[in-house]
Amino acid sequence: MNLTANMTSSPVSSASGGHRFFQPARFFQPDVQILEVAVAAFVFVAIHSLRQQKHQGLPVWPVLGMLPSLVVGLRTDMYEWISGVLCRRNGTFVFRGPWFTNLNCVVTSDPRNLEHLLKTKFSNFPKGEYFRDTVRDLLGDGIFSADDDTWQRQRKTASIEFHSAKFRQLTTESLLELVHARLLPVLENSLNQSLPIDLQDVLLRLTFDNVCMIAFGVDPGCLRPGLPEIPFAKAFEDATQATLLRFVTPTLLWKAMRGMDVGFERTLKRSIKRVDEFAEEVIRTRRKELALLQSGEKKQRSDLLTIFMGLRDENGVGFSEKFLRDICVNFILAGRDTSSVALSWFFWLLDRNPAVEERILAEICGIIGEREGERERSPVFRPEEVKKMEYLQAALSEALRLYPSVPVDHKEVVEDDVFPDGTVLKKGTKIIYAIYAMGRMEGIWGKDCREYRPERWLREGRFMSESAYRFTAFNGGPRLCLGKDFAYYQMKFAAASILYRFHVKVAENHPVEPKLALTMYMKHGLKVKLLRRDEGELQKYLSIK
Repeated sequence: MNLTANMTSSPVSSASGGHRFFQPARFFQPDVQILEVAVAAFVFVAIHSLRQQKHQGLPVWPVLGMLPSLVVGLRTDMYEWISGVLCRRNGTFVFRGPWFTNLNCVVTSDPRNLEHLLKTKFSNFPKGEYFRDTVRDLLGDGIFSADDDTWQRQRKTASIEFHSAKFRQLTTESLLELVHARLLPVLENSLNQSLPIDLQDVLLRLTFDNVCMIAFGVDPGCLRPGLPEIPFAKAFEDATQATLLRFVTPTLLWKAMRGMDVGFERTLKRSIKRVDEFAEEVIRTRRKELALLQSGEKKQRSDLLTIFMGLRDENGVGFSEKFLRDICVNFILAGRDTSSVALSWFFWLLDRNPAVEERILAEICGIIGEREGERERSPVFRPEEVKKMEYLQAALSEALRLYPSVPVDHKEVVEDDVFPDGTVLKKGTKIIYAIYAMGRMEGIWGKDCREYRPERWLREGRFMSESAYRFTAFNGGPRLCLGKDFAYYQMKFAAASILYRFHVKVAENHPVEPKLALTMYMKHGLKVKLLRRDEGELQKYLSIK
């Protein structure tokens, strides 16, 4: 009897009642064995890797790194996902992307680290080539993405204009006209027809018209009765969303998608075409007006685009059309999206916190009550009155703390460095500072950090600003937002004008969540119903302290 044969061909009963035999070992397929070994090795490495990386708060998979967790975050709420990880990791963690990709980065929300990269070692943390390459199709070489001399020249020119008396006068006059001649009539029409209205859309129209008027000297007329569809607005939002998706997609992949014109790259290409058409039309219009100015047919006016058009380098050469286009797009992003989305979250928070709304109304009514003579039924707030609205500024700041208009931002390491918290930074490392997450850190704001509580901004009843490295909604250091004061004035003037006249009630069961984009749009807009305030109701707020 052949022992080997017996050992390798023992019978096993089959379902049919007969017998089937194991195949002799010499007939095993080698590729099957190799596959089994590979799978076993992969499982072993995966389990070992997960155990080793458990302290990071995120599983690190072989080959894929932390990408699976990021995908889960993208499918739910990426900003909350980042916040959760940072809270578990005391404010900083290292994100490991898939092998052979450039998604590795350090993510932080530690104020010490932010002061280090935004001020103390500012020159060692530029936006960087990766950031510029990712946003170049949309933002070009504008002030948001530029570094070094290109950034400094734009910053200096804009700073001079922002601090001029002419500019301040233009901003107050244009805002007054937009709010009283356009915004309030549109809201009144919605009330009269008993129709809900998308307040985010209305506010985006307001700030878009405003930034075009003061920055480019043109009036696009987006905010008018009937709220006509504005192709540019949709294109701009789609472009910012698609651009952000590049940051969470390996560069080789999104560049391949761009080459094949598929997916979000296809959307981006078409959206940018519309953005370019708008910017080019703005520049053409302004050039025609400048020609009329030179012929004496029109009066000189001050706006950012005109200033940049008049600049010359040492050789007497002005900015190219492409660079002027970049300036337009960057200032639209800065002036249109930030204030409008902040106001949208502010009104949503007020709907959920009626006591805060009552205090704001008491403050507004008290300021109106200080006027000499009979109080107007439809007052126009004066600049000095807007300045007095300190609780309103606290309420707006609290909304920005919880829902910053720019939820995350990016830097790159020029030379090896170490963060104050001990995190080692190698040359070329990408840094993501999570502004949204900072508002949810107990170590920064206390155990009530997720509560909407404007009082945290008040000291003896007066508004007190926080360090730019704890409250980074307006950035900090040399890149501190030039339009910060204007943004507060714009938001306070618009909010006070609306609240004095209307109750703003969010539509029942309206879904509210952030949209994944460069700025924190509400994904589904903000559907609200407006109710008129009567004189008796306003009078009662005078007694509220």
